[in-house]
Amino acid sequence: MLFNSIQFILFFIVVTLAYFSLSWRGRWMLLLATSCYFYMVFKPVFILILFGTIVIDYYAGIWIAQTHDKKQKTLLLILSLISNIGILAFFKYYDFGRNSVNDLLNMVDIRSIIPPLERLLPASIAQWMVNGGGEVILPIGLSFHTFQAMSYTIEVYRGNQIPERHFGIYALYVMFYPQLVAGPIERPQNMLHQFHSYFKYDFELVKSGLMQMAFGLFKKIVIADRLAEVVNFVYDNPSEQNGLSLLVATVFFAFQIYCDFSGYSDIAIGAARVMGFTLMDNFRSPYEAASVSEFWGRWHISLSTWFKDYLYIPLGGNRKGELAKYRNQFIVFLVSGLWHGASWNYVIWGALHGTYQVSASIRDKWMKKAGIEIPKNTFTRIAGTVITFILVTIAWVFFRNHLSPVSRSFTILHKIMTLSWSEKLHTPFNSVEMWFCVFLVVFLLVKEHFVEKIPTRNTGMFYLLFGIVLFLTYFLGVVTENQFIYFQF
Repeated sequence: MLFNSIQFILFFIVVTLAYFSLSWRGRWMLLLATSCYFYMVFKPVFILILFGTIVIDYYAGIWIAQTHDKKQKTLLLILSLISNIGILAFFKYYDFGRNSVNDLLNMVDIRSIIPPLERLLPASIAQWMVNGGGEVILPIGLSFHTFQAMSYTIEVYRGNQIPERHFGIYALYVMFYPQLVAGPIERPQNMLHQFHSYFKYDFELVKSGLMQMAFGLFKKIVIADRLAEVVNFVYDNPSEQNGLSLLVATVFFAFQIYCDFSGYSDIAIGAARVMGFTLMDNFRSPYEAASVSEFWGRWHISLSTWFKDYLYIPLGGNRKGELAKYRNQFIVFLVSGLWHGASWNYVIWGALHGTYQVSASIRDKWMKKAGIEIPKNTFTRIAGTVITFILVTIAWVFFRNHLSPVSRSFTILHKIMTLSWSEKLHTPFNSVEMWFCVFLVVFLLVKEHFVEKIPTRNTGMFYLLFGIVLFLTYFLGVVTENQFIYFQF
């Protein structure tokens, strides 16, 4: 069920009204049932996979806590992680691995030996696991709820979380509909105790939540989906486009993906807040970052902190010397690229960010030894922000082309770097519409710099601003119910 649909609006209203009319027991049962329905709207059969991982991790958490032998605890954790990662890897990377191995074999004149999945499964099973093109269908949001489930067993293993004995509450922790398919990826310490709480109706939270949802819809429907029309037009046929058109489309994509994903996060966080739940912030004006490191402290925060806590630090973090630190930084970003999908373009995207991070660490170390210190002032801050945006946007080219050969991404970058400013811009919009797109981007940047969250304390002002945002969203939005980009992960 898409957040930017009439179906979801009706779903949200009905569920929220019913939620506040029930006791605590009725509330968790309602949220679990409606979360199952929310997920099954996309493809009902995949809820069996989700239910299977819930059962495995629920019992794994209890057994880990009950076991006093360190080796047995570790074994139970490994089995739980293998089951989660195994399911994720199978659905997300089977075709990628098969195609990569077969292509490698074909290069040395050995025929392909790994068959499509549909040849290995009975027809009755293959029909719901494989699409018409013979590729494995990825259950929606699999990467998100898999990582959330893994954080639970890891935290229980570390002794930071008491195992959840209430099966329904644990299932709700994994399946809570606002953040089920695209995050934020929550930790058990933040969410489980909230599901045991009974939140009284709080009009201040309702106003704040509704306003965040409204602006999230505005970012998705008015900005992201409008920019997408230019991006799709140009990127669908890059060989026929000149460098100027590709440059504009690439910059537009940077803001499209931000408004698309942060818009989803706003709706998720706002919907939860209306009912009294607090989800973590997932974005903090990332394009104001003055370094790539700062960018990742502002972009998809729930994922970047997940990798820091569960991969970077366990690998040794920065505790085992400079070379190990650089290696660990690079590994984290490579894995982050693969997390997004099975594509060499994603791998390169991750490798670029890893290179940025390692290069910055080496630069900072060299400058410290040389006694060089960059002054902190408005000019250096702006310069750092511009350079960071350029580096991040270069990497977005590979991210946007994840379904295409890597060569296409390099072709686009070559055209951009050799463009002539005398070239004519080719887009599906006229000049007025293009300037309106620019205005929306500037408006977004100014708004988020000066007013991070729209104030709702004054009730009269809330009604006025809420109405204005909804009015503008309806009349200026591209109302086509486009799927959110991060649903595919």
